[in-house]
Amino acid sequence: MPKNKATLHLLCGKIAAGKSSLAAELGRQPGTIVLSEDQWLTALYPREIQTVFDYARCSARLREAIAPHIVALLQSGLSVVLDFPANTIAFRAWMRGLFERAGSAHQLHYLDLPDDVCRARLHGRNAAGQQSHVSDEMFDIVTSYFVAPTAEEGFDLILHRA
Repeated sequence: MPKNKATLHLLCGKIAAGKSSLAAELGRQPGTIVLSEDQWLTALYPREIQTVFDYARCSARLREAIAPHIVALLQSGLSVVLDFPANTIAFRAWMRGLFERAGSAHQLHYLDLPDDVCRARLHGRNAAGQQSHVSDEMFDIVTSYFVAPTAEEGFDLILHRA
């Protein structure tokens, strides 16, 4: 049972599934802040992330540095929308550690969209220049690491479908 009413919102979904859009929507709730991995990585590692391996290295450093801050925010009673991909069992384990250390509630939002829908959204996003360009090849590489959450992981799961 959570010790405080703060909630850690976690986001799981493939590239262009709508994680950041949902994060912004959730972040409009009173007493809630959004922490975006993309914003932090862009600010801390400009032009350094060119491969999946670069991302893994930089993301790991960011997670290590920001974890105590996230726990402190939750313990202070603020809810946090963690716009980091909860797309692997290992990432979700790290996130579990955050809300468990903070004694807070959590919600794992799973945006379950088919690859063709995500890919079409990605093409639209690339054409509009809204975010960094992600190629079909990169989509396929990143998607190959994706592991959908299961009931056995024990998260408070909220399913979002198109």
